[in-house]
Amino acid sequence: MEVEQASSRIGEIAALQGEVTDTGAMTVRCTNYDSEENVYRVRHPWSFHQVPLAAMEEAMERLRTGLPEEGWKIVKDGVDDSPAQSPQIVAESEGQEYAVDLRLLDERKYGDDPSLIEVTVVSACYRSK
Repeated sequence: MEVEQASSRIGEIAALQGEVTDTGAMTVRCTNYDSEENVYRVRHPWSFHQVPLAAMEEAMERLRTGLPEEGWKIVKDGVDDSPAQSPQIVAESEGQEYAVDLRLLDERKYGDDPSLIEVTVVSACYRSK
């Protein structure tokens, strides 16, 4: 799947050595269309974990500079709207075929959960035949 290829390239830009949790890409219905239409998108959520927080912060910086070099336009670079206000980068691919949402979840703000970089790549909506 092309979404998984985009995800792989994002992983290469991040250049983190650690564990990757990958649920695999899945097809989901686009919610902004009539439910009787066959309009879908592909969603690929995964994460980096078992990496020191400082290395994850460096990876976010590599993504911040590397994504534009690879044809991605950063449309948000700040914090998310969670109580922890996690660092978040949202980018769209050239031509907007894909979008990626990257969040650094810091274990110091989430209690017992380990730090991780949460990555979600989604395709544009498409009509199935």
